[in-house]
Amino acid sequence: MADKWLTIDQIADYLQVSKEKIYKLSQKGRMPASKFGGQWRFKRQVVDNWMLKNQSVQRKRKIVKAKSS
Repeated sequence: MADKWLTIDQIADYLQVSKEKIYKLSQKGRMPASKFGGQWRFKRQVVDNWMLKNQSVQRKRKIVKAKSS
């Protein structure tokens, strides 16, 4: 898949999550997205990087939580 702009349907399918989840994250500014003509668009590579960064943050939280218990 080339690094092109993906629709909300395409990114939801790619990440295997609901369109509603993608829409909510995008609206809240918690997911990298751009809005063109009233429609959300996503760069696959940017979303991939965001997912990797988000995964690292989640791991760190679990480690810190385990150490403080």
